[in-house]
Amino acid sequence: MRAIYATDLSAASEAAIENETCLECLERIGVETIHLVTVVPANVHAGMPGMDLEARRRRGLDRYRDVMESAGFGVETHVVRGTPYRRINGIAETVRADLTIVGSRGQSPLANRVIGSTARNLARTTVVPLLVNRVERDDDDPQVLREHLFQRVLFATDFSDNAERAFDSFSYLRHATQEATLVHVESPKDQSETDPESALSDLAETLEGWDIDTEIEIRQGDPAEEILDVEAAVTPTTTLVGSRGRSRLRRLMLGSVSEEVVAQARGNVYLVPPPRTV
Repeated sequence: MRAIYATDLSAASEAAIENETCLECLERIGVETIHLVTVVPANVHAGMPGMDLEARRRRGLDRYRDVMESAGFGVETHVVRGTPYRRINGIAETVRADLTIVGSRGQSPLANRVIGSTARNLARTTVVPLLVNRVERDDDDPQVLREHLFQRVLFATDFSDNAERAFDSFSYLRHATQEATLVHVESPKDQSETDPESALSDLAETLEGWDIDTEIEIRQGDPAEEILDVEAAVTPTTTLVGSRGRSRLRRLMLGSVSEEVVAQARGNVYLVPPPRTV
């Protein structure tokens, strides 16, 4: 597997990249090659006073390359200019990446600023599965919040095609997963004839066949609120969720439930988008 690791060389990014447990988890799910990517804003020019930004970022990526190569990964580095989420998505498509990883500070007091703009825009537009890796917010020397990335997974499903695609991610995540909680939230808008308890039990049987201890939960109410409530109760290391397809309006590119989970979850989030269009 090939992974894009996007970094702004901040302390938060460094904490995620240099965490040995996180790297071990990536190795367990089959990641062999990592493309380290940092984006220099288009409005920053080399001739500006004190703006040797590209050279500094190359040195920073070289330091991270050493860490990752020592952990056994093949590493390529990319220092590019432009809008971060667009360039990251472009490189992901070019190298046919299997996932993108971005570090994000934990929750802030303002609900609409829980994750940074690059992480939010990647969640709305990503062409490959996206891992949002949570890092402590108010700390000069931050650490990742839940370093065993896929050890305990909360999987939220509405039994849609894309939720099924997200569940298929267990085919490789299972090599790092020990426990799973499967949750479905019934709401007044539900039109499905699916029996949620039976459907969740079938999924649980699949995971238990892979030696993953599995629990199921059925909730009623607002889907995003209930999923986040379950996350707070069971403290998974990562919440796995599928996103909807793209809309013509950029602000609707991500389903509202997925967007709230990505933005407000306390731990890591693994977001699986619809398949690439050829």
